[in-house]
Amino acid sequence: MDRHISFDGLHNFRDLGGYTTADGHRVRPGRLYRADSLGKLTTGTADWDRFLALGIGTVIDLRHDWEIEARGRVPAAASFDWINLSIEHRPYDQPSLGPEVDPGPYLAERYLEVAEDGAKEIRRALELIAEADAPVAFHCASGKDRTGEIAAFVLGLLGVEDATVIEDYSLTELAAPALLADWKARNDGKAPTWLGFGRAPASVMRLFLQALRSRYGSLEGYVTQVLGLDADALSARLRANLLEPLPTASGPLTYRKATPTDAKSLVRLRDSVALWMLARGIDQWKPSEKDEAHFVRRMTEGEVWLAYAGHHLSGAYELWWTDEAAWGPRPADAGYIHRLMTTPHLAPPGTGRALLAHAESRITAAGLPHARLDCLATNPRLRTYYESAGYTVVGEQPAKDGGLGSPYAVTLLEKHVR
Repeated sequence: MDRHISFDGLHNFRDLGGYTTADGHRVRPGRLYRADSLGKLTTGTADWDRFLALGIGTVIDLRHDWEIEARGRVPAAASFDWINLSIEHRPYDQPSLGPEVDPGPYLAERYLEVAEDGAKEIRRALELIAEADAPVAFHCASGKDRTGEIAAFVLGLLGVEDATVIEDYSLTELAAPALLADWKARNDGKAPTWLGFGRAPASVMRLFLQALRSRYGSLEGYVTQVLGLDADALSARLRANLLEPLPTASGPLTYRKATPTDAKSLVRLRDSVALWMLARGIDQWKPSEKDEAHFVRRMTEGEVWLAYAGHHLSGAYELWWTDEAAWGPRPADAGYIHRLMTTPHLAPPGTGRALLAHAESRITAAGLPHARLDCLATNPRLRTYYESAGYTVVGEQPAKDGGLGSPYAVTLLEKHVR
């Protein structure tokens, strides 16, 4: 599955399926969607056809009535019910905030207000999702704040870990440029004064979940004390409706060499992996560090490969034939593996090792004896992973220039492959 569902006019439409729970289940794909405003859909368009093809039976619109009057609602259709539940009772004007406002504490405080003020509407939204016998889509304006809260409540009650809830929230970062462009287009090209507009840093959801637990003891405590529901019963209903066992087996991966038309997908994959890392406190990659031009250049100067499980992208890697930034001048005796990426939550187990093996086979086919790679010196977990795959530490580069502005230290690893 592809979590990000592509529309021409929507920028933040995502499937919540594929996330795993602590007890070995996963959220069933194709059952629950989060989105930016579905009021941007128009009948008779390709976007409308794509939306209807999802088989959605309920649309929950979390916006104020005045927002709906100004920006429109999803067009009516016999195939789904439209329900307006405005969970935010104290509107605030994000674009007009001062540039000094820190998104983390500010938005976390607003989210706690919404969680308490909108208890009646939140309760009904969760009940609708738990009771639905067809897929549900819920949305606000950008698909970030109000939508992010409902997503966090549902995922948390399903038993999805906090790091994944935070990661799901922060995936809106990938839509932020398009959401900002939409806002500018509606406002004569001027920019919002708040630099955090449209952004979804992990700190926001992390602080909100901490505040909720500090006040109510747990998410379940909030559900019981504020929503007036039996938290265990609600969780059981959601789990029965939305979870499925983890797949027990998958076929072998298939590979193809990337072409320039794949560059956009590679950027999204890398940024998704970066957000997965940041949600777990791994400060290695950040979104937007590599653009489409980077991947096209790597296709020209070396190789970029994509791996698929069935029709779904499971991972990718770059293969270079020189790497002086990390290894210095060397004879042509190695291939250098970079940006080994697996699709978060959706890649079959063992995909990372399979990608390494495929890269090593390409190096062997080129008649070269060594596979080389590097990892941040501050990431011992990744170093251990590579060592377990047969790589040996052969040195350190204390000041690698990776083109990101500041040199950084990396550990150099090598494996003999022929």
